[in-house]
Amino acid sequence: MTLHKPIQNADVDPHDRQGFAHFMLKEIYEQPDVVRQCLAAYLKPGWDSDQDASLSSNPFNLALPDELFATVSEIQLVACGTSRHASLVAQYWFEQLAGIPTRVRSASEFVSAPFPLARNTLTIAVTQSGETADTLAAIAAAKRRSSPAESSLQSWLLGITNQSESSLTKAVDYTLPTLAGTEVGVAATKTFMAQLVVFCCLALEFAFRRQALSPQQLAPTIAALRSLPDQIETTLQHQHEPIQTIAQTFANVKDCIVLGRGINHAIALEGALKLKETTYIHAEGYAGGEFMHGPIALLDATVPVIAIAPAGSVYDSMLANTEKAKANGAPLIGITTVTEPADRTVFAHPLTVPAIDELLSPFLTVVPLQLLAYTIAVQRGLDVDRPRNITKTLTR
Repeated sequence: MTLHKPIQNADVDPHDRQGFAHFMLKEIYEQPDVVRQCLAAYLKPGWDSDQDASLSSNPFNLALPDELFATVSEIQLVACGTSRHASLVAQYWFEQLAGIPTRVRSASEFVSAPFPLARNTLTIAVTQSGETADTLAAIAAAKRRSSPAESSLQSWLLGITNQSESSLTKAVDYTLPTLAGTEVGVAATKTFMAQLVVFCCLALEFAFRRQALSPQQLAPTIAALRSLPDQIETTLQHQHEPIQTIAQTFANVKDCIVLGRGINHAIALEGALKLKETTYIHAEGYAGGEFMHGPIALLDATVPVIAIAPAGSVYDSMLANTEKAKANGAPLIGITTVTEPADRTVFAHPLTVPAIDELLSPFLTVVPLQLLAYTIAVQRGLDVDRPRNITKTLTR
């Protein structure tokens, strides 16, 4: 069941670069409008924090059954690649906001090693195209395990995809489209951003329905979501010159480390994947703390470290991790909302994004990583839109 349709401009050809050098760059710059479209679909426009925060009105427009929100006891997420990284961000939101135990499994591993079956499980499959073979196989396995023979185990199947008419939508009970429009570049950018919006709205509705967050507590987050498109635009406007400098400096490196903590650990994984896909640099993403337990041995002056360190609960810990990396000779690139002297001292190459609640910081911290991967790939003279050895199903 599909509940929303993308807002498309029929006069715009998705295969026209519209003046951009590459589709990947065009699609990175489309992200503010993608977020606007998603929020227009999934947030009720009449819900005003000043007027309704003291009331019980639901600010979300996901149109999923009341029973689903009331009965789900755990969530399992199956996805591949970039969609899996969006799922890891969602795991943080589901657990920390709504208090729902959540597990993420690579779809390719789920068939051979599925999670133990439990009552009232919501299985969410995430795929840009709706045609990812591993993800479809995982959903088929989940459906077999929810057969009438196991009817005592109530289960739900939900798909999140950029294609409202796809094999996935036919296989699940409900679908939440990501409304990003056609993404031509093989390296996913705007579809990842749209997945985050859908996941955030879903997690917040769970929190609202289960009274884990009151309307008064929810109001600032709703307001912050509505501000995201402008903040992403600001991020894009201020990154060009510093990223050009970084790309020129590190275009010929062979290895790179990306570090993040908490909710931004998933963004470290996504940033490393973007570098692998587009630049062919061997990039690895790590949790900031876990990196200290062995992988730090990889560092020397030829291995740059990108640290995702927005202001928040893990900022001091991230700064401590990066100082240790610096002590081992690694050049440091910082993605941060903080402009304090500590940042300027530690990071040789700071990339500052607008101040934002830590909860929503992935929406901004991923943007410089996308642009950096793109710019380094251009510096290296590579085919940015069609990386070697990778295929993609185009949808609209």
